[in-house]
Amino acid sequence: MRTAPALAGGFPDISGMTVARQAHWQRWLAAAAILVVLAAIGRAFVNGQIEWSYVGRFLTAKAILEGIVNTMVMAVLAMALGIVLGVVAAIMRLSPNPVLKSVAAGYTWLFRGTPLILQLLLWFNIALVFPTIGIPGLWEARAVDVMTPFLSALLGLGINQGAYTSEVMRAGMLSVDVGQYEAAQAIGMGRLRALRRIILPQAMRVVIPPLGNEFIGMVKATSLASVIQYPEVLHAAENIYYANSRVIELLIVAGSWYLLVVSILTPLQMLLERRFARGSLQITR
Repeated sequence: MRTAPALAGGFPDISGMTVARQAHWQRWLAAAAILVVLAAIGRAFVNGQIEWSYVGRFLTAKAILEGIVNTMVMAVLAMALGIVLGVVAAIMRLSPNPVLKSVAAGYTWLFRGTPLILQLLLWFNIALVFPTIGIPGLWEARAVDVMTPFLSALLGLGINQGAYTSEVMRAGMLSVDVGQYEAAQAIGMGRLRALRRIILPQAMRVVIPPLGNEFIGMVKATSLASVIQYPEVLHAAENIYYANSRVIELLIVAGSWYLLVVSILTPLQMLLERRFARGSLQITR
């Protein structure tokens, strides 16, 4: 090794010395272990009792395609309902009115504290509690006729999502500087108008990332609606493998469609986040 010449003050001159790269053998060892595990899993699927021809055949089956359409329709509608309820509940939680705050807090506590599948079953069997639904003297109908699998799934998923979305929206509104509220009051804006015109647009930059994750979660949560006979993609796969006993093949088909949908939604979420992040201070190097 070359000896660095001494400079004034006794410090060595290291400008011309070769910098040795550190050997990160731990990284290579971890990468090799991961590859071995993945290869073992792949080999198990290849050599397992799986008829891959059935996977390819049912991947575009009519029932499966109708199921994925129903899945996306339910996810969009339930998420829309959840966002509306979440915004309303968040505004109520931030209200100075103690009654509104208590109602919103109770709503969040109830629907976040019980399992989603339990809520779906309760909505689907609500006729056992309320035999008829409607306004006495104006319109009434049997609950068993009104609470179809579609409506039960929509209410169960949407109302449950609203409880979680309310906390996301509340966090977003709290992230806006209090001076924005004061400025809105100074120019004569009412509370609701200030929320709509000033606070909520600024809160969206904070809200969009978790809402995007919630929507992706909603797409997968629709699979729970199969317990109340809503014809989403997993329910379609179950109906098929009940008939032909190709359980793992149909589960792979359903899983492949979920992965495809999530793979499409993820970059769309990133584009939406980038759009709402315009104008914010970003330091890149």
